[in-house]
Amino acid sequence: MADRDDNESSREEVISRIDRSVPHSARVWNYMVGGEDWYEVDKELVDRLMRDYPQAAGLALASRAFQVRAVRHLVREEGVLQFLDIGSGLPTADNTHQVAQRYATNARIVYVDNDPLVLLHSRALLTSTPDGSAAYVEADVRDPESVLAAAAETLDLDQPVGLMLLSMLGHIRPGPAAELVHEYTSRLASGSYLVTCDSIDDPTMMELNEHYAASGAVPYYPRSEAELAATAEGLELVDPGLLPIPLWRPDTAGDPPHDQMLQWGLVARKP
Repeated sequence: MADRDDNESSREEVISRIDRSVPHSARVWNYMVGGEDWYEVDKELVDRLMRDYPQAAGLALASRAFQVRAVRHLVREEGVLQFLDIGSGLPTADNTHQVAQRYATNARIVYVDNDPLVLLHSRALLTSTPDGSAAYVEADVRDPESVLAAAAETLDLDQPVGLMLLSMLGHIRPGPAAELVHEYTSRLASGSYLVTCDSIDDPTMMELNEHYAASGAVPYYPRSEAELAATAEGLELVDPGLLPIPLWRPDTAGDPPHDQMLQWGLVARKP
């Protein structure tokens, strides 16, 4: 009975930290990919922005599709069996562990986020296969030492790791993003991979994010091509390199919709 009361108290404490009065990036993204964990304030903002900027309507789905293709490639072609997914966001379909364990049931995954709503739903991220592992760490991406120390309880950091930083570097103010990524990759084993993508500083995206910030949401900072390239400094880019994410090893031939071209990404290997 005491454990049940403690769990309920913990849940209530997490819920009390959720601000329903302004849009939040994790909930906004969840709504954009067809999830169910959002509030009306998030829906209203997305609907308005997508009406005014239809060029960005497919970004979230394109990001998730890129994630699926990148994880599949790392597991099937490169033999990577460990993933550190930072800024994982709210659970939806094709989370990193689901994709990785689809091809290697013994894959191990650690998710990292510091959003209370993500914490509330983190159990959905822990549905690992019996011979694999999935863990959730509540931590700040800007504290690599703490993140990696916690990840080491599940992952063997002396072996290759796929570091996933998907559509989240924009939460870090301009300037330190590449340096922060280097803090992580410098501590990972040879043969590890960086997978990252983010909104590019196209004029449309810059204007959209100004309106996003005006809603009261925490500002998001699109990156230049050079800034995204800098995250992979010292690493070996996997073909076809840094480019709009629908063009990274697409599953089908043909030109992708224009509304999916405002995010760029890369996969890179640590020598």
